[in-house]
Amino acid sequence: MLIVAAMFVACGDDSGTSSSNVIPNEISYGTLKDSRDNQTYKTVTIGSQTWMAENLNYNYNEGSAKSYCYDDKTSNCDKYGRLYLWSAAMDSAAVFSTAGKGCGYGKTCASTGSATLVRGVCPEGWHLPNDDELNALFIAVGGASIAGTKLKSSSGWNSSGNGTDSFGFAVLPAGYRGHYGYFFDEGDDAHFWSSAEIDGVNAYRWTFIYYYELVNIFGNLKYDGFSVRCVKD
Repeated sequence: MLIVAAMFVACGDDSGTSSSNVIPNEISYGTLKDSRDNQTYKTVTIGSQTWMAENLNYNYNEGSAKSYCYDDKTSNCDKYGRLYLWSAAMDSAAVFSTAGKGCGYGKTCASTGSATLVRGVCPEGWHLPNDDELNALFIAVGGASIAGTKLKSSSGWNSSGNGTDSFGFAVLPAGYRGHYGYFFDEGDDAHFWSSAEIDGVNAYRWTFIYYYELVNIFGNLKYDGFSVRCVKD
């Protein structure tokens, strides 16, 4: 069972932007090559933000900061990307930068607010999104109340839960890894870490569920394994 510490709907200021016909001024597509392992990812620019359009698949394992393939199968990493503990998502071992150094379960980070860009496990020139950036994305696609449908992939979701993938963001139902080592909900939901923490044991995740049109931001224990999408600096 996924343990939730806190919850709020990531709606931001949806006034005037809740229509399903809202289209950002700029949508463009590209690619990103991660020089660390030479993996290539699709990217999408929506409004003023450029996002990875695929889940990160960089193999980060530094001490207790680990990442996993769903069901421990490499084929699932190829399909969905890796599932990261929050400490791994934040690069708590400071392999790539010091912004997330020491972040993890039972530890409060020095600065993870919206003013701080945390590279974390992301490629150079990219970073783990904060909640302000997430809300800006949801508003750009028409509001959090419909962002789930707009951003989910058009195939792969259970029970008629496919989205329209209107922007090429292609959220896949990767499920998650629970802190006891079991894997859950492939086909049903997708969860992504934010760089924002609540306290020493909880941080924020953004969640897509097959039966919801909306996107939620929840607080969650840092030792579950979720997907990562990076946003360009």
